[in-house]
Amino acid sequence: MRKLPIAVSVAAVALTAGCFSSSGADAKAGSLAKGNSLDGVTLTVGSKEFTEQLVLCQVTALALRSAGATVNEKCGLQGSNTTRAALTSGSIDMYWEYTGTAWINFLKETEPIGDPAKQYKEVAEQDLAKNKVKWLDAAPANNTYALAVKTTTMQQLGVKSLSDYAKLAKSDASKASTCVASEFAGRSDGWPGLQKAYGFTLPKASVATLAEGAIYDAIGKGKPCNFGEVATTDGRIKALGLTPVPDDKSFFPVYNPALTVRASVYEKNPAIAKIANPIAAALTDSVLQDLNGEVDIKGKQASEVAETWLQSKGFIGK
Repeated sequence: MRKLPIAVSVAAVALTAGCFSSSGADAKAGSLAKGNSLDGVTLTVGSKEFTEQLVLCQVTALALRSAGATVNEKCGLQGSNTTRAALTSGSIDMYWEYTGTAWINFLKETEPIGDPAKQYKEVAEQDLAKNKVKWLDAAPANNTYALAVKTTTMQQLGVKSLSDYAKLAKSDASKASTCVASEFAGRSDGWPGLQKAYGFTLPKASVATLAEGAIYDAIGKGKPCNFGEVATTDGRIKALGLTPVPDDKSFFPVYNPALTVRASVYEKNPAIAKIANPIAAALTDSVLQDLNGEVDIKGKQASEVAETWLQSKGFIGK
């Protein structure tokens, strides 16, 4: 999802990526390794720099090692464009990308597709044909934007959907007070587009612009806002007792994560799909919120969180 800096040169990608290389921990065989040997195969897994991506990078590296692969890690690359360039240049072999990001930013489409299955199908087909990037199965999780509110406040205000929120904004702007980050405030798929899609305009006095990380605490406290912009798989949603308001008009683009692999790498090692797809199927919004929260709220390392989760599912051995 989101935050896409200007494209960088391949040389810069290779230099930056190298700073994050590591051999990582070994993993014992579990259910993912059954009939899916990667013995003798060396692979490089990358990721972007935010928490969810760091966890997914570790999940993937451990899963591949459990099937016998030698895995180099380049987790924590700066931004979507950098990470994508690392993939297409061959600096990394795979990383988790989001359908909405690829559709709008890499495939240069201007209108997102509201149906997740159709969005995935179009992204997967076009990216393979145009860029030789293979998309494995997408997770049901959707790391998109949302407006969230403290669950108890949501019940008190009787808001069950963004259409209800729009009515509240018109009838009592102070109760509809909303915190947004500067990027969201200016994006067509952010605050301006949301107001247009739902037919309301919240007075400036009821809109506060905060740093993105500060918004979660602000919503939890109800100061300076009752509602606020969030990412739907962020661990702080569950930890702070927040609820994303249902987007009943499907305004926000779909951002389902999926492991993307260079086609040449996948063709030589099709077992990668049999290892990654069960992982994708298990990644719901709630699961990613929990995994992200283990890092952001409890301060655990992404590698520890990934290993514990994989073992709990029986995906790798203990």
